Amino acid sequence: MAISYKRVLLKLSGEALMGEDAFGINRATIIRMTEEIAEVAKQGVELAIVIGGGNIFRGIAPGAQGMDRATADYMGMLATVMNALALQDALKNHGVVARVQSALNIDQVVEPYIRPKALRYLEEKKVVIFAAGTGNPFFTTDTAAALRGAEMGVEIVLKATKVDGIYTADPKKDPNATRYSRITFDEAISKRLEVMDATAFALCRDQKLPINVFSINKPGALKRAVAGEDEGTLVHI
Repeated sequence: MAISYKRVLLKLSGEALMGEDAFGINRATIIRMTEEIAEVAKQGVELAIVIGGGNIFRGIAPGAQGMDRATADYMGMLATVMNALALQDALKNHGVVARVQSALNIDQVVEPYIRPKALRYLEEKKVVIFAAGTGNPFFTTDTAAALRGAEMGVEIVLKATKVDGIYTADPKKDPNATRYSRITFDEAISKRLEVMDATAFALCRDQKLPINVFSINKPGALKRAVAGEDEGTLVHI
């Protein structure tokens, strides 16, 4: 693999870990994902990961109806910690050293987020998994990805989804929809394309931090995205 990017941040949704299950973590799915992540890490790429918690929270969502938004968001942050630990364990089984840092203090389980330590881990070629979002309610893990990406000085944010890029229309509804190979931030705004939540998108734009939206379910997609190939959709200045 010819490496194009030396330091990247991978944004993984919690839903990506479900596979075909209704909620939770599908073992076969996480093994397949970590195989690809491990392959990239072993090529010398400095890799940070921000992970969501929707797959865990989905299992308790019916009981959260009518709950205070801040309380529900904190529950979601705890769900990301569970996913981060599962991902760390799966990477260990593939011979990759990973460290989990949480924006919430849970010292008995994971270490707190400390920027200089996270940077040192990356320089040591350890995978750093950021859990608990930004540590604040009302902010999504997309925003956490943009924030940590800027703090870590990554070259690109790779947003792994179930769709292989950004389309002119919903490909499930419109068979004539076509995928954008590249698009600027301004074009995405003018066309009202949903790339990330508005806060995250604005932060990436202000920091001139490109975003690549690609499908994590497509074999080899992560490797090709890191290599700078035409994989997914590149959003740039």
